[in-house]
Amino acid sequence: MGASTTQATQATQAMQESRGMWLGLVGVGIFSLTLPFTRMAVAELNPVLVALGRAVVAAIGSAVLLWWIGAPRPTPRQWRALAVTALGVVIGFPVFSSIAMRYVPASHGAVVVGILPLATALFGALRFGERPSTGFWIAAVAGSALVVGFALWQGGGEFHLADLALFAAVVAAAMGYAEGGRLSQEMGGQQVICWALLLSMPILLPVTLWLCWNYGVQASPRAWIGFGYVSLFSMFIGFFFWYKGLALGGIARVGQVQLLQPFMTLIGAALILGESLDARNILFALAVVAVVAVGRRMGIRR
Repeated sequence: MGASTTQATQATQAMQESRGMWLGLVGVGIFSLTLPFTRMAVAELNPVLVALGRAVVAAIGSAVLLWWIGAPRPTPRQWRALAVTALGVVIGFPVFSSIAMRYVPASHGAVVVGILPLATALFGALRFGERPSTGFWIAAVAGSALVVGFALWQGGGEFHLADLALFAAVVAAAMGYAEGGRLSQEMGGQQVICWALLLSMPILLPVTLWLCWNYGVQASPRAWIGFGYVSLFSMFIGFFFWYKGLALGGIARVGQVQLLQPFMTLIGAALILGESLDARNILFALAVVAVVAVGRRMGIRR
């Protein structure tokens, strides 16, 4: 009886982890186009305006959704976790990545952001006590080393100044992903990102209006298409899938799906912006996919 119960529990957990990986993959697919569309927008609009303005647009949709589903208000403890989430994914990552996209191609930003899975796993382990196995850490470090090496190779052996902004974006996103992923186990992914956006509105709205007044909003339809994507998909819809995936499969394990994001972004940058994509990019992508497959099979105690 005890053995059968244990087997059933393990089977249920395996199914949840598998579902979490698939949901996480959908979220990563949406996020992978963030840098190309951001680069489209910041080519004509102020980068901080793009970063904060997209959150304002998403917050309006969040208010409607929370009202529609009759979501209960978060508890004081949940508000604190939402503040950390908002600081990371609503403000930190959009601002730093938008600034970087003014100075480097989306393809370069994609591979630097490739260290995000390792950073997310670190935040999950330090903040919430997840304990990845040694094999998992080896796979995570190997995958991150691949994408960092790729960034150095593209940069001629050195990092750009914009890389500092990208690294700051990685830290902010990892913090927000880990905090929001754990909170999603209590509130659901939709409510986490919606409440985080609404919590940010008292700061975002006046600053965004000031930026509009001082820098203007004159831009081509192409720039506004980029802004629309990062507002509705990168800042809103993508998190529904991503946070649900993290809640089901675990922060460290599902976070490894992000290793695929740089190479999805490379393909998106080639299709959307016409940035170059050669055979060596594909080889790096295949190597990272192999590392993700290995990491997926390693144990993580939750």
